[in-house]
Amino acid sequence: MPTAHTTSDAIRRAIGGPNAITGPAGAPPAPTTQWRFTERALRLTSVALAAISIALITGRAWVLALAAAPAVLLALSAPGSTRPTRAAARATVPVRRCFEGEPIAVRIDLAFDGLVGWIDPGVAPGPGVELTDIAITGPVVALSFAARRWGRWSLGTADIDLHDVGGLGRRTMRVELGEVDIYPWPASTALTPIPARLPDRLGEHTARQNGDGFEFAGVRPYAWGDRQRRIHWPSTTRRGAIQITQYAAERAADAVVLLDAFGDLLDPATGRSTLDDSVRAAAGITRAYLRSHDRVGVVSIGGRLRWLQPRTGGAYLYRIIETVLEVRRDLGYQTPDLSHVPAPALPHGALVYAITPLADDRVLDVLRDLAERGNPVVVVEIPAGDPRVDPTDEAAGFALRLWRLDREALRFSLAERGIPVVAWNGTGELDLALAPLLRTGVRGRTR
Repeated sequence: MPTAHTTSDAIRRAIGGPNAITGPAGAPPAPTTQWRFTERALRLTSVALAAISIALITGRAWVLALAAAPAVLLALSAPGSTRPTRAAARATVPVRRCFEGEPIAVRIDLAFDGLVGWIDPGVAPGPGVELTDIAITGPVVALSFAARRWGRWSLGTADIDLHDVGGLGRRTMRVELGEVDIYPWPASTALTPIPARLPDRLGEHTARQNGDGFEFAGVRPYAWGDRQRRIHWPSTTRRGAIQITQYAAERAADAVVLLDAFGDLLDPATGRSTLDDSVRAAAGITRAYLRSHDRVGVVSIGGRLRWLQPRTGGAYLYRIIETVLEVRRDLGYQTPDLSHVPAPALPHGALVYAITPLADDRVLDVLRDLAERGNPVVVVEIPAGDPRVDPTDEAAGFALRLWRLDREALRFSLAERGIPVVAWNGTGELDLALAPLLRTGVRGRTR
């Protein structure tokens, strides 16, 4: 039976390689900062030289009149006091953090000491953004970008051409626009499945233990010290003895999101990226638990190991997202096998969401280690799709069937270890995938 590595290699060969977002092939060469002729000046020079050459060859002096007008224009636009001798440009980006699809505004302020005919900006945008508009108002150039892909991207560079009054000379200034953090949109989810055993910390989840809560859990005989307002009068009347209402305890949960960043695969059928969907699922699960005032942590494996200890608070969501923004830059790094998660990143009894396409056997080693620790684990599978095969090739059809059987065997082996596997294809609400986990608490391996 093929291993996860061979399965991953088959997927990569079928789809033409991983969908790792790479930066631009190289920054454009730096422009010269000296004044130089424009295309208009070159055309006038060509006309003047052609007229002079024809006059010399034919001996007809009147042809020189054709060179007079271009020569006068070139003389009037010669370097002098009207051209700026000093020029500077400064880029300002008011907001450098945004979500996918939101606009990004850039303002470039120009300063020069001479006369300028017009300003001609040229922009080379970065790989994660798209240039949507350019507006020039006096010495101010306003650029508008649209955030397309999550990650930490460079906005690119802007080459500002300053043309003199005659339009025969130009000078270029390069402006680096800096970087922006583009956050992924969290997947839509509000469900927060809980482990069978919750920590002894006040929260919003109904525990199986009795305590101070709001959900009715039963009645019991009166004991000295019980409050009178907790008397359950219907039961007291029927039994002829005072009965006290019992409530289920309200507890908080600890959740850790384990993000598999060992690779980025494209679904051959839909073109969706497994890494994009994994990050959106991780952000959605994190947001749902933070809204329930639970503690949430994150562990990113692949490239470099990144992790944050579980904490609570609405602002903590942005810290978690920023932790995984550098994931794409680490996809090409060779890392040693990781067989365990650092102990400080994983509190005892914390519910672990492993978000993975199940395409690398190193993830299986991590899941095995988590199960042995006794932490309840849920695998959120991001399907990478079936490899493309020739429908007329019988051998390829058998290979595809074996590949699917191998995937089913992998899911069955995880279920046998007590690790439920739910699938989410990146579309629709994540609640539909997590709903079966609400029937019973997620149980971990008992020690």
